[in-house]
Amino acid sequence: MGGWRYRAGLLLIGAVVIIWVTSAEVTQDIYAKYKQPFAVTYLGASLMVVYLPIAFLKDWLCNLLKRRSSKSGKNAESMNEYSSAFGSPLKHNGVQKDFELEIHTLSRKDSDADLSSCAEERPLVSKLKDNINVLKQDRDLTPREIATYGFYLAPLWFFTEYFSNAALARTSVASTTVLSSTSGLFTLFIGAFLGQDSLNLAKVVAVFVSMAGVAMTTLGKTWATDESQSSASNGKHSIVGDILGLASAMSYGLFTVLLKKFGGEGGEKADVQKLFGYIGLFTLVALWWLVLPLTAMGIEPKFMIPHSAKLDELVIVNGFVGSVLSDYFWALCVVWTTPLVATLGMSLTIPLAMVADMFIHGRHYSAVYILGSVQVFAGFVIANLSDWFSKKLGL
Repeated sequence: MGGWRYRAGLLLIGAVVIIWVTSAEVTQDIYAKYKQPFAVTYLGASLMVVYLPIAFLKDWLCNLLKRRSSKSGKNAESMNEYSSAFGSPLKHNGVQKDFELEIHTLSRKDSDADLSSCAEERPLVSKLKDNINVLKQDRDLTPREIATYGFYLAPLWFFTEYFSNAALARTSVASTTVLSSTSGLFTLFIGAFLGQDSLNLAKVVAVFVSMAGVAMTTLGKTWATDESQSSASNGKHSIVGDILGLASAMSYGLFTVLLKKFGGEGGEKADVQKLFGYIGLFTLVALWWLVLPLTAMGIEPKFMIPHSAKLDELVIVNGFVGSVLSDYFWALCVVWTTPLVATLGMSLTIPLAMVADMFIHGRHYSAVYILGSVQVFAGFVIANLSDWFSKKLGL
């Protein structure tokens, strides 16, 4: 776990946490004038289609460079073969005869050991076959397979984002962040069930320390000068918002594990840009109709476009930064680290949201809430050091 990708993944987790908290605050400001969770989610998820032309352009440039380097490499290789034909000592007649004599005498000495060497070669052949099977399983995904997995993952990712945005429309940023942080529990057990992560005592302790911190932040008190106004506006839908936040955490845990499964170790099996590009494409083409049943059931308000150019720009910019950029960074966090570390890392949004609310909105927090935020961070640290703890304690 000490590779550069793992360390880069940890740095990206910090960047994603900052972007997500900022985007959540901006999203709530958008909802004050444009309360359309489906439209915000659909736009943010569909915008990821921009990764497809970027990925294909990158492939074209890489292939162009490879062709040029291969041409120069072939010329250099032919020169090497030409020079080796004259420079190799085995090509000289005298040395070649001596070499043939040595081979002849060695073959006589080793004739008695032929049967034993053949017997030893059989397990080597079987090992080679096993290695070939492993390589077949770990091969890179074809473009068609990446598109297929993007099609499978698109509805799951859309509902993960929609549940989160719908919860933001009904509860506060702090409540949505706390409920989303429970995804660590789902990620741990789904990952163990699908064979993407191993269970050990340190990881279980990390999850429950983090969950205890989440519970403490839920029980902890917060207050501000406009508390009565905010509680009156959010109290009516708090239960629905909590259910939506929990549903987002469950689908988020499943998506995280599946992304790691499809992406492989270090994201080497699949191009994450293409995968997210296809998720955006299938969302754009195939999921627009979901607004009809959601509106008919009263879950979503009647669809409307933003009524001002400034609000239009804000929604689009927030979609690019809060969804396109941050979601791609988060995907790299998952494939470069582990699903559990990435998920618990996202729990760091709780202490960051607390600090942001203290300085931006002038909110105050009880000691229980602050202690819970510290525990969330402690769970993230324990998850990163879980292998070290297991080796030290012999778990």
